[in-house]
Amino acid sequence: PLGRLLENYSHGSLVTGIVFLGSFYLGFMVIAFFLFLFADLLNGMWLLLAAVSKALRNSSPPISRQHVTLVVLLLSLALLGIGHWNALHPRVRRLKMVIPKTVPGVKKVRFVVVSDIHLGTVIRNSRLLRIVERINSQQPDVVLLVGDVVDEDVSSIAEQNMVQSFRRLQARYGVFAVTGNHEYFSGIKEAVRYLKSGNVTVLQDRAVKVADAFYLVGRKDLMANRLGEKRLPLSEILKDVDPSYPIVLMDHQPFHLEETEENRVDLQLSGHTHHGQMIPFNFITKRVYEQSWGYLRKGNTQYYVSCGVGTWGPPVRLGNTPEIVAIDLYFSGEGQESD
Repeated sequence: PLGRLLENYSHGSLVTGIVFLGSFYLGFMVIAFFLFLFADLLNGMWLLLAAVSKALRNSSPPISRQHVTLVVLLLSLALLGIGHWNALHPRVRRLKMVIPKTVPGVKKVRFVVVSDIHLGTVIRNSRLLRIVERINSQQPDVVLLVGDVVDEDVSSIAEQNMVQSFRRLQARYGVFAVTGNHEYFSGIKEAVRYLKSGNVTVLQDRAVKVADAFYLVGRKDLMANRLGEKRLPLSEILKDVDPSYPIVLMDHQPFHLEETEENRVDLQLSGHTHHGQMIPFNFITKRVYEQSWGYLRKGNTQYYVSCGVGTWGPPVRLGNTPEIVAIDLYFSGEGQESD
């Protein structure tokens, strides 16, 4: 909390160090909490057995409290390190999907999809450059940034001149983005302005026809409604869209998936969930969202929810791998689906 408070006044090395330290401390405390909880449950089971068993009644637990504490602390540090290494090494997940619509002269479009980078004090420009290189290596036709590109402070990414990194993205038909909830936390107007200055087209409740081959639709994040900024119904956004063309939708938060199906969208791309980011929070996201991570099909509509390429808070991932998603989208029955 001290680091986040000081960020409002300065982005010097001291403040950056405090934010980094606080982020790792938060991750360590989360891991240690659940490990101590597990240890306490085992201790409770021992006490329960001792209460009903004469053989155990006067004996001591097999491991002393001091040893349990030492093991938990060392294991927490080890998992923190493993989780941080995992967070720094995103994988490229390759998928093939089919939209059964004929597009004259176009058989396939390669989308490279990235969500939840959370650029700022913790995830810095050096990390963004590595992500950009991985994206470009996939030779994308279209690059899609599906929200939460910015973390909580646009001034931090401006000071690191990240706009030049965005300009290095190479895509045949362009780079497009939608806003996530964190763009609103950081200041929506400044966040959108900054992305646009990096040659990123930001779609806010808007549909555009790309390469005369497909429609790309971007929705404002649900946070817009909470802050008094109107988010249009999907039906209104699509009123001038020709449904004979493939329709690809970007919507940061994967809520109300039935609305996408009802409006005959072919593919929805979302993020936001991080799939919990750290065990056991993935069990919560699985209950909150119809799809917490991965591929889903409902009727004729396909969905992919990415667990994201960055992190929020602790720079740690446990139980899932950060990802860059390369989707080969085939038209007119070419290729095959992948889950």
